[in-house]
Amino acid sequence: MRVSAKSDYALRALIEMARREDSGPISAEELGRLQDIPHGFLQAILADLRRSGVVVSQRGQSGGWRLAGKPENVSIADVIRAVDGPLVSVYGLRPEAVSYNENAEVLQHVWIAARRSLREVFEEVSIASLAAGELPEAVTSRTADEDAWQPH
Repeated sequence: MRVSAKSDYALRALIEMARREDSGPISAEELGRLQDIPHGFLQAILADLRRSGVVVSQRGQSGGWRLAGKPENVSIADVIRAVDGPLVSVYGLRPEAVSYNENAEVLQHVWIAARRSLREVFEEVSIASLAAGELPEAVTSRTADEDAWQPH
């Protein structure tokens, strides 16, 4: 799986919002400055997140962006789906929608298994846990093995 710049930037912006939740909305300019995200790109990401109901914008002098709900109710999977679409796609289709002949149909099972594995991590990690710097044991246990850190 390749994590896009859009997903990475979206998650970084949401971490900043969650960390400042009690301080009110934060401007796109400040989000971009804090996380070194290009302004135009960030505006497009925030628009995607707003359309998905993850964030809301507030106009006015003290306006800006904030999470639409509680950060513990927004997962990494929710954010990736909001800005990039399905976690796993094959030619732009969901794995269960791809047709293969009998010699290659086993590939569909591989794509579906990969999606399930991604869900096991991405749906378990919330924006709140990222903002707190605390990951669930199910995630940290996957990084304990030194092989997990090795490029293959």
